Amino acid sequence: MPQFFASTARGLVEPLEQELKDLGLQVTGKYIGGVFFESNWEGCYKANLQSRLASRILKPVLDFTAYQPEELYNQILRHDFTKYIKPTQTISIDASVSDSKMRDQRFVAMKVKDAIVDQFREKFGVRPDVDNENPSLRIHVRAIKNQFNVAIDTSGDSLFKRGYRKEVGDAPLKENLAAGLIKVSEWDQKSPIVDFMCGSGTFLIEAAMMALNIAPGLNRTRFGFQNWLNYDKGLWEQVVQEAMDAEKEELDFKFYGFDIDNRVIKNAKDNAKRAGVDQVIEFKKESVATVEPPVEKGLIIVNPPYGARIGDEDNLRDVYRDLSFTLKHRFKGWDAWILSGNKELIADLKLKSTKKHFVFNGNIECRFLKYSMF
Repeated sequence: MPQFFASTARGLVEPLEQELKDLGLQVTGKYIGGVFFESNWEGCYKANLQSRLASRILKPVLDFTAYQPEELYNQILRHDFTKYIKPTQTISIDASVSDSKMRDQRFVAMKVKDAIVDQFREKFGVRPDVDNENPSLRIHVRAIKNQFNVAIDTSGDSLFKRGYRKEVGDAPLKENLAAGLIKVSEWDQKSPIVDFMCGSGTFLIEAAMMALNIAPGLNRTRFGFQNWLNYDKGLWEQVVQEAMDAEKEELDFKFYGFDIDNRVIKNAKDNAKRAGVDQVIEFKKESVATVEPPVEKGLIIVNPPYGARIGDEDNLRDVYRDLSFTLKHRFKGWDAWILSGNKELIADLKLKSTKKHFVFNGNIECRFLKYSMF
């Protein structure tokens, strides 16, 4: 049975492993950046459509050691890439190299490309063009200490691109990271979630999609595997229909998002509508300093700015102090999870966390901290 690799953000490997198991897939191992699983193509389609935490679903095709360009070229020829696409279609090579004799990843990508197009030229007399923006077949090459791993990308665009978020705030959180943090929070999927600084609404939209059991990939226009010669349209339509049949019609609770910027609130509403969850989310213009509980009890999840990309750190201290005051004085009895990549600003909360989870938001190491408001 084919083996696949689901990549994800650092810090979300364990939640991703559990998610894949819940989807009925056979997990075979973990790595720092993702999870290996065995499955037929139906499972691959299902993982692409329904995984909320994965960044990409890759299919490993080669694993070898190479020190010289000729070795790399010849090793690539061991796999038949002509079985995936027509020579009139396009390819792209994504290479990453570290601690290897061939140090230039652009050179490695070029050498891999040369081998693949030569393979097509020998068989068909013509070769596929390179298209780095929207290729028919994307090939990932990773080399660490001269050990090469080559995989084809079944996803195409990264899976965090759900298709609903056309409008984003100043420092948007990737959708799969938001979904992963919701999983980390151990939310029961039966109670309200409140976000004091909702931005583009990502936390609330992802939570609403979970509660309504809406597959995260339904709004995407295309996946990588749909460009391939072995694409089974009937099987894909079956996987999609099964996911749609499992959706819930309504909930007996809602989600609540607040932000100080009217423009941001409008964008969040538009995003929620595109995601098909606007009926279960209420957005309102409100400052974190003045927000009141919209319901008697629920879970708070907040991603306040932490000075890495937006806002000056000194100017943000008052924001964190307002957040702390609101939690302590207006939300007693609630649990709150706060994501931050700034230890100094978190210290300004002057609250003691009861749980801590490390995760990477892009290249920023962040803490996802739980606070219980007694």
